[in-house]
Amino acid sequence: MAEETERNGESLIEKITEKIHGHDSSSSDSDSDSDTNVASSIKEKVFRLFGREKPVHSVFGGGKAADVFLWKNKKVSAGVLGGATAVWVFFELLEYHLLTLVCHISILLLAILFLWSNAHTFIHKSPPHIPEVHLPEEPFLQVASALRIEINRGFAVLRNIGSGKDLKTFLFVIAGLWTLSIVGNWFNFLTLFYIIFVLLHTVPVVYAKYEDKIDPLAEKALIEIKKQYSVFDAKVLSKILSKIPKGLKDKLA
Repeated sequence: MAEETERNGESLIEKITEKIHGHDSSSSDSDSDSDTNVASSIKEKVFRLFGREKPVHSVFGGGKAADVFLWKNKKVSAGVLGGATAVWVFFELLEYHLLTLVCHISILLLAILFLWSNAHTFIHKSPPHIPEVHLPEEPFLQVASALRIEINRGFAVLRNIGSGKDLKTFLFVIAGLWTLSIVGNWFNFLTLFYIIFVLLHTVPVVYAKYEDKIDPLAEKALIEIKKQYSVFDAKVLSKILSKIPKGLKDKLA
């Protein structure tokens, strides 16, 4: 009888211990879940350049162009960059003209095909197969439609700026165009296009690799720019706006 009572007491103690451990484990699991949620929320609040919420690959459209810019396929990216470099060397360093280059390439290709077609019986090889080329209509229509939408959007922005409704935007656009005109004096169009092309093949891939180090620096720079802009707004723009007649200011508003 005493042994049975002792066993019942031990079983009761074991049950109580199991409940305590179960409660501790559940509470520890809930604590870990809450820690995970806090960590994820903190991670979501990390500053990203230009306020982006998507990966760099998605920012570039997530297609083949993004793969080329981010060097997902190194052979293709190197080939595209090498082709652009060859074009720049031909037209800038060797001072080739576009029409001259196209004519020389056409002469060379036509001469090779003509001689091969007439000499295949002597060299005992089959004549060259020249495929028929038909350009599809749909891609050109898509490009034209997208270009039309962007041009109309640009005209709408220019119309809004030219109507005199936003002085700050007007001054920023004028400053940007003035800067672009200065850059245009340093380089011709092809060299400027090549520089932009090289930057598109280098800057995104470097940023994607070191974004955790670049984003904090960009955040500090953005804060400093906002401070300088607030000073410029208080000292310059506010004075310009204060000199505008009240009736004209009401029209601008």
